[in-house]
Amino acid sequence: MHGPGLLDGYGRVARDLRVSLTDRCNLRCTYCMPADGLAWLPTEQTLTDAEVARVIAVAVERLGVTRIRFTGGEPLLRPGLERIVAAAADLRGPDGRPELALTTNGLGLDKRIESLAAAGLDRVNISLDSLDPVRYARLARRDRLPDVLTSIDAVERVGLRPLKVNAVIMRGENEPDIVPLAEFCLARGHQLRFIEQMPLGPHGEWDRSQMVTAAEILGALGERFALTPLDEPRGAAPAELWAVAADAAQPGGRIGVIASVTNPFCGACDRTRVTADGQVRTCLFSRTETDLRGILRSGGSDDDLVAAWTGAHARKAKAHGIDEPGFVQPQRTMSAIGG
Repeated sequence: MHGPGLLDGYGRVARDLRVSLTDRCNLRCTYCMPADGLAWLPTEQTLTDAEVARVIAVAVERLGVTRIRFTGGEPLLRPGLERIVAAAADLRGPDGRPELALTTNGLGLDKRIESLAAAGLDRVNISLDSLDPVRYARLARRDRLPDVLTSIDAVERVGLRPLKVNAVIMRGENEPDIVPLAEFCLARGHQLRFIEQMPLGPHGEWDRSQMVTAAEILGALGERFALTPLDEPRGAAPAELWAVAADAAQPGGRIGVIASVTNPFCGACDRTRVTADGQVRTCLFSRTETDLRGILRSGGSDDDLVAAWTGAHARKAKAHGIDEPGFVQPQRTMSAIGG
């Protein structure tokens, strides 16, 4: 690595890269996109496997990235996913091999988890917003809960640990699932993460007053479990972790709550993002992007990629600004940005 890597104007250094491999998804979750989907990117506008691999190599070898998470849309819809994972697993930066993770809705993961593990994938995050088939189908607009549970079983068999489960709680929808999801994950030794709904879904549909807050989630959990905040540095991790005491029904463990809205962690942010069409975003809520695809396709050098990326990161905003009067939701939704 040459220089300080991805350093911004507030002294934060990005070590965590989120790479979106597609904006397409086979679910239509209500908090993410409209029922009829979105206008997907044309294939020719998305980065090729080779272009993704080159961007990742620059990030690891030149910019000090130590963790890579593959996202979407739904990254399992990317045919070359295993090739991309394998290329990333071969990289070595100043701190060695990067940690490789995948965030997925789980559909079809059971059929590919062995090949992904063989390619070098270290761990998986699976989205699961309800254990009730009716509520799951209503939120995802697809009746696919059995497929997700099958994939969780498959990850358990392969042994990728820790398996993290992500849940967005929606008022009037899946609040009854807070405790059952916790019991399910604790019993299996998985790490559950509750996530506050963010203004990254269909435009005009997010209402902060209707958002289920981290405090409400913790209140519901506290009625069932004995919770203790972990007495250890959180660092740049987005989740605040709580220790759950064992009882007669479950062995105890940890539960995280990601309060991006009510208790943002912008001051410790160490993330940078590349969209499926090769745009650097320094924050989920950025309204500006820096084009790497144009550099890649015009014969630009790795030095050119480094210059563009470090320049973009130097201009990273201090915070996402959701609570500021002038906040405007990004034009792209979550599926088009990458989680």
